[in-house]
Amino acid sequence: MPKKVGILVGSLRKGSFTRQVAKAASKLFPKDVEVTFLEIGHLPLFNQDYDDENRAPESYTAFRKEVAGLDGVLIATPEYNRSTTAVLKNALDVASRPWGKNQWDGKPAAIVSVSIGAIGGFGANHHLRQSLAFLNLQPVQQPEAYIGNVESLLDAETGLKKDTLALLQAVVDALVKKL
Repeated sequence: MPKKVGILVGSLRKGSFTRQVAKAASKLFPKDVEVTFLEIGHLPLFNQDYDDENRAPESYTAFRKEVAGLDGVLIATPEYNRSTTAVLKNALDVASRPWGKNQWDGKPAAIVSVSIGAIGGFGANHHLRQSLAFLNLQPVQQPEAYIGNVESLLDAETGLKKDTLALLQAVVDALVKKL
């Protein structure tokens, strides 16, 4: 049975650089790993009352089931205000609840942060790691992937320049090793 990796993209923006990087990374997985993008923009903001009152939105139920079926996850995040995005944090929260039913538990994860600035989303990457630790996701520690000055790394033919693709390949390989 093939392993299954979900890709979470923390940007909803049309033309998102983060999504472009995630798409490039998705093509680097070996043939025996099934890759799927997890859509998160439709998830209502997490509210514990939904679960406490047994009225969780169908989007929560479907998303939790999708996450439960994963063997690992690749998270691509932009940096907003030195942190990750609200939509990404919301998705992590939705699939970690109700209490005791954390669908992320024990799954290997890789983080790629993307920024138009020089430090490549360092703050978002490390802030996200705090949440992953609590959720018991097992992040790949090396290589670290901070894609800074992303606009200068885009290539019309291949999507991303060779050096960036090589970094992404190393991240994908490290994640696959943990599956």
